[in-house]
Amino acid sequence: MAMAIYNIFLLFLCFCQLGHKITASDEQKTPSHTLQEAYDVLGIKPNPDGSLTREIRIPMVNATPNVEPTSTTQIALSKDIPLNPFTKTFIRLYKPLNPTKNSKIPLIIYLHGGDFVLFSAKTVIFHEFCNQISAQFPAVVASVEYRLAPEHRLPAAYDDAMDAIMWARSQAVCGNGSDAWIKQLVDFSHVFLLGSSAGGNAVYHAALRALDLNLSPIKIRGMIMNQPYFGGVHRTESEIKLSEDAYIPLYVNDLLWTFSLPKNANRDHEFCNPLMIGRSYDLGKIKRLPRVMMKGDDGDPLVDREKMLVKFLEANGVEVVSIFNEGGHHGIELSNTTAAQELYDAMKNFIHSTLKFKHINH
Repeated sequence: MAMAIYNIFLLFLCFCQLGHKITASDEQKTPSHTLQEAYDVLGIKPNPDGSLTREIRIPMVNATPNVEPTSTTQIALSKDIPLNPFTKTFIRLYKPLNPTKNSKIPLIIYLHGGDFVLFSAKTVIFHEFCNQISAQFPAVVASVEYRLAPEHRLPAAYDDAMDAIMWARSQAVCGNGSDAWIKQLVDFSHVFLLGSSAGGNAVYHAALRALDLNLSPIKIRGMIMNQPYFGGVHRTESEIKLSEDAYIPLYVNDLLWTFSLPKNANRDHEFCNPLMIGRSYDLGKIKRLPRVMMKGDDGDPLVDREKMLVKFLEANGVEVVSIFNEGGHHGIELSNTTAAQELYDAMKNFIHSTLKFKHINH
């Protein structure tokens, strides 16, 4: 009981100090829209059994495990490998087309965006994102094909992220039995978790879960959250200001959370609102998180949530590198090549500075 009271008090102080006003009413100042409007925006149709028909508008692409002789733009190789046969998940693994010889590189476990409801590791925008990361950093990238809601509500995506972390550990342990790309290239003491939007949310929860496990010989050195997908019952100023945002309007966002969260849970469930600690995670665990990079954009309705989480983590001793850009929008790196390159450079710098700090202190 004392811990619960302390947690509530801490949250009150956190809200007071963050400088991002939370409104008193759940739906205050938000225009009304029909469910059908939200379905149309998302390109989905609900089915009687609770599943969704997804009219995918962004194409999916196959992996490219071999050098394509006629290609002038290929920068990485990729292949799909099974992750969990019971959940039918897999990993799309990437390696640079021309990796540096006799030099090990980091392993990045990547969780794609899509608000837990849409898209795939095979979706072309995420496939190209991972190609760029693998080639530019350089790194081996393990992009996780996690299960989607509402067919598989949270914490299914977190479970799949943990499967990927344990897969990485098994690759490190099995030595000669590991995947050839992994064995040749990966430094298992240099593992990073990276997620965009819903993937950023999943990275946060997976990193907290991983603290309970002995992952040796792998070491998670840092976590990168790119515009992570969080929410809450009461509106932030950015949510109200950008309620009719072209990329993630509030009425669509609310529907996505009803699909993603456990049944009968509201948006103050810890899966949605990371400041609602005390159910699965205590402050002691949060204090043990690795170094964090948080990237957001002021034109994103979620930006206040991200700034609040940065303040919360820093207040609990977590080292955070935060990058908040003026303007922009949710998912800007997927459509704007300049913004994408700025993000690649920032993530690369974060990884290199994290590893440099590790070497200095060892």
